Amino acid sequence: MAAAVAMACKRPAPDGGDAFLAAASPCCKKPRPLFTSIFNYEYLHKLGAGSYGVVYKARDRRTGETVAVKWVRPRRGLDHGQPANLAAFASERDCLAACRGYPSVVQLRDVASNPSNWDVFIVMEFVGANSLRDFIAGCPFSEGETRALMRRLLAGVRAMHRAGMAHRDIKPGNILVGPGFALKICDFGMATTAPPPYEPYMVGTLHYNSPEQLTESGLNGKYDAKVVDMWAAGCVMAELLTGGRAFTSETAKEHLLELVELRDYDIGSRNSLAFGGLRWLSPAGREVLAGLLAFDGDKRMTAEAALEHRWFTEEADSPAVLSCLAAIAS
Repeated sequence: MAAAVAMACKRPAPDGGDAFLAAASPCCKKPRPLFTSIFNYEYLHKLGAGSYGVVYKARDRRTGETVAVKWVRPRRGLDHGQPANLAAFASERDCLAACRGYPSVVQLRDVASNPSNWDVFIVMEFVGANSLRDFIAGCPFSEGETRALMRRLLAGVRAMHRAGMAHRDIKPGNILVGPGFALKICDFGMATTAPPPYEPYMVGTLHYNSPEQLTESGLNGKYDAKVVDMWAAGCVMAELLTGGRAFTSETAKEHLLELVELRDYDIGSRNSLAFGGLRWLSPAGREVLAGLLAFDGDKRMTAEAALEHRWFTEEADSPAVLSCLAAIAS
């Protein structure tokens, strides 16, 4: 009997659906207040893994809805007086909650726990298995398609910033693609609602880090995180237009040199060599790209200003472009 109880309370293995399947026992910890039980969800299969969590596809046993469940992987030790990774879990949960109702941000459905241990889960809407990264590689989008996609992405960024938070890790891999090529920003593991200064180490993904993140002040966490989001959005726009990664450096020092070179190329100029020249890009589109990738963070476009730019306001997304995007996503 004692052996059976011990097995019931044993922490599940980190790589499979066992986090859903571990049996609960009366001797084990009760769920944390306000958390539902993870056993309300049926494990289907693994979707992927992030910096501190594993994401699964699951089904809500109560409603039949397909959902995505992020299992926050436990670590030894304490984080601000809590079991390690719980602070990151709380931050991601709160940021998602702040963006409820915004169609360009993945929606929070529930928070759950395993009654037998400290494992916690974030339950979100299931958008699809593909990210924007899956559609970019080697396949440039037209200017019209890029405008339609950037309109959707920037709407999500504007929503986050209005809610008082910054994502800090915007990149194609963190933008899910749903039916009709709807875009949903996901993975809020690096997001914050706090003002600077931030943690004294590099945050986000190197190829989407802005110039200020790579300088002494940035490494001390004194940058504006919302402005950093706008730089990353500019990198995504460049990748949509070129079909390849905007930057390819392998170290922070090399990356900063790439960004200095980009500044010298003067993206806004018709004769610019940036990103292969982009000679077919309209002056208005070039202005938006230059505004998002302004080297000086104080001069960088906000999401609000970008969406009010003539590139977006003077021309609506044509039905042909929207149909083409929907066909690509299907």
